[in-house]
Amino acid sequence: MELKSVAAEIPEGANVIIGHSHFIKTVEDLHEILVGISGSVKFGLAFCEASGPCLIRVTGNDDRLQAIATKNAQAIAAGHSFVILMQQAFPVNFLNAIKQCQEVCTIYCATANPVEVILAETAQGRGILGVIDGFSPKGVETPEDVKHRKDFLRQIGYKL
Repeated sequence: MELKSVAAEIPEGANVIIGHSHFIKTVEDLHEILVGISGSVKFGLAFCEASGPCLIRVTGNDDRLQAIATKNAQAIAAGHSFVILMQQAFPVNFLNAIKQCQEVCTIYCATANPVEVILAETAQGRGILGVIDGFSPKGVETPEDVKHRKDFLRQIGYKL
């Protein structure tokens, strides 16, 4: 077995959701979830089929994001994994619905940070062990940092 790290490509202003599911139906169900929650979300979704023809199944409503999601799925190449790239929306608004999708087994990350996907590779294929999302902490927040955090959440409309 080999361990590998793959850096995800995340375009400026985009967020990525990386997860694991168990059925080809995931592609259409996740597409419907995304557009059902927000008609203005721009996204590309790529799903790595794990049996049969083992194709990368692609959908979305933005050609560029679909192409980059596909490139990420090709680099990760782990059976039944999926990559969603989105713009004009934030993952926090979609995660509960995605987690409730009957095919979805795991969400590894939902972020705009740099992401490295940690993979195990065997003769059979690849599996995602986890992700490195962003960077290690540099310290503990101060009272000023707490104020900044609270102000920021109100500024972007997530708190009153």
